[in-house]
Amino acid sequence: MDSVFQELYEKYHKDLYQFLFYMVKKHEVAEDIVQEVYIRVLKSYDRFEGKSSEKTWLYSIARNAAIDHFRKEKGWKQRLLENFDLEKQPVKDVQPLPEEIAIQNAEVQGIYQSLHSCTLDQRSVIILRYIQGLSIIETAAVLDWTESKVKTTQHRALKAIKKKMEEKGREEGNSIEKIPME
Repeated sequence: MDSVFQELYEKYHKDLYQFLFYMVKKHEVAEDIVQEVYIRVLKSYDRFEGKSSEKTWLYSIARNAAIDHFRKEKGWKQRLLENFDLEKQPVKDVQPLPEEIAIQNAEVQGIYQSLHSCTLDQRSVIILRYIQGLSIIETAAVLDWTESKVKTTQHRALKAIKKKMEEKGREEGNSIEKIPME
């Protein structure tokens, strides 16, 4: 089990941390939840049936741990919404992550800021698909949804982001180039 756990840790730790950081936007909380994920993995690895990849299994555990964290907090629904309002609480880090370096691009920054116009499910899909790079099949497995639901939610999320970016562009006097709806 030690070698299996070490392999999982080495392969997925950074990705799990980044996913949780985008969900909760606090380094300390993300670190705590990552530890909770590994505790859950150690307790339940013998029940892992291999119906999905280890990666999607870990992301499912991470997402559920993040949801559990929000539920434990007082006023978790409001807190959850505030955690995804990137205008109120911009993402900050002492050492930038590769994604944070990419955010310096104005268009990408606008997309990140527009995430707050999406529902929690839409944000989850966008984070998993575009930030974490999971496939539609993997995203469906993490969220325990059908592939069709992932595609529909992704389409609606991109539409909401595009609308928000267009509104922001009009406010700033800029026009937004095509944002892919795929």
